Amino acid sequence: MGFGNLMTAMVTPFDANGQVDFAKTTKLIEYLLSNGSEGLVIGGTTGESPTLTTDEKIALFRHTVKMVNNRVPVIAGSGSNSTHASIALTKEAEKAGVDGVMLVAPYYNKPNQEGLYRHFASIAGETTLPVMLYNIPGRSAVKISAETIIQLSQIENIVSVKEASGDLDLAADVIEHTADGFSVYSGEDSITLPLLSLGAKGVVSVVSHIAGNDMSEMVDAYQSGDVIRAASIHRKLLPVMKGMFAQPSPVPVKTALNMKGVDAGGVRLPLSAMSDTEGEALRNLIKS
Repeated sequence: MGFGNLMTAMVTPFDANGQVDFAKTTKLIEYLLSNGSEGLVIGGTTGESPTLTTDEKIALFRHTVKMVNNRVPVIAGSGSNSTHASIALTKEAEKAGVDGVMLVAPYYNKPNQEGLYRHFASIAGETTLPVMLYNIPGRSAVKISAETIIQLSQIENIVSVKEASGDLDLAADVIEHTADGFSVYSGEDSITLPLLSLGAKGVVSVVSHIAGNDMSEMVDAYQSGDVIRAASIHRKLLPVMKGMFAQPSPVPVKTALNMKGVDAGGVRLPLSAMSDTEGEALRNLIKS
């Protein structure tokens, strides 16, 4: 199963007590699938993975797999900065029936490229699931080099990378020197179009919570050769993309969903709610 062109990095809805709300999660899944999402990435940064417990992640994986019911691929964020813990969670994700796993570059402990290679290779060797690497130096403090990604792509089940380093040269290098079956996804909404022009497959999007059909239309327009229309949609969406990251993610996107009547609840500390002024600016942005 391919991963689809527009995947959503799904928020994790919470109830009034800050616990994972599975009824709200079901509604969110249906909303996303009816608004352009061709795949869901769950338990990642946007899903507040740093403050979800292992048990909560496993419950979220199981619930999402059950509710999606094979309509689109479900990719579970099962990577962390502990290789051992990542292997354990990846095995649980596989048992839960997900279609693939996303492994973030280990954060805080700052491994070198050899350490990164061995980390990802070790986890991939313990699962039959397709693996998507996640390159996000802004959060992990380490960047997976193009050479390391290319080397990792030779492992049979490492099939993709979510590229959020902002380094277009790195992405081009990876696309050029990996097999056709290996896919590069934009991990930042605002560089989706530039990355598509280099040969990326699609995007793991946050703004698709708010403008899913528009994002889907942009990718489709580009891939069908209508570059002018794709660029026009990109420019129109740019203020919304910026608005979704005006505060630490997923604070703005959860706020925006709640404004749209899709109840996602609040965020867990250390993230905090937007001020009234910030919320008003976001409301005007969504309206426009």
